[in-house]
Amino acid sequence: MARLFEWDQVLSSKLRIAINRKGIHWIAAVLAHSADSWFWIAGLILIYWVGNPVWKSIALRYLIGILVTACLVLGIKFTIRRKRPEGDWGGIYRMTDPHSFPSGHAARCILIMVLSFGFTPTWLAMIISIWAILVSVARVGLGVHYLSDVIAGMILGGCIGTAYLSFIS
Repeated sequence: MARLFEWDQVLSSKLRIAINRKGIHWIAAVLAHSADSWFWIAGLILIYWVGNPVWKSIALRYLIGILVTACLVLGIKFTIRRKRPEGDWGGIYRMTDPHSFPSGHAARCILIMVLSFGFTPTWLAMIISIWAILVSVARVGLGVHYLSDVIAGMILGGCIGTAYLSFIS
């Protein structure tokens, strides 16, 4: 297990974006923040508040999925308690959530992606899929997660999304 953890650290550090690559670093930061839970929860509440009945139903389904995913991710994080990689970027994440395994952003993105295949046109679900992968990679690139954190989050989000879709269908 120690060898696997060492491999994970080495590979994750190779994927890190140098702070002096300002343009790429900025794009990665925007992507990383685009999956923040508060952003999605606020947006979905707004859609529920002003949307028509179809959009209200979809927003509520996404909101429930995101909240369930957050509870499961936090439960795992506080059980495993893996520290985030050392770094300067992402101070808000480091203060409010010092644990990195699994990545809540990756879990949330993949959940949203899976639900999109159930509730939106395929072309939109494909765009969301690209976004989800880019957000997940950005989390490693910015140094707030190890690669294994993101992979575990993606698997968890995919499983939750698939189970949730089969439950509500």
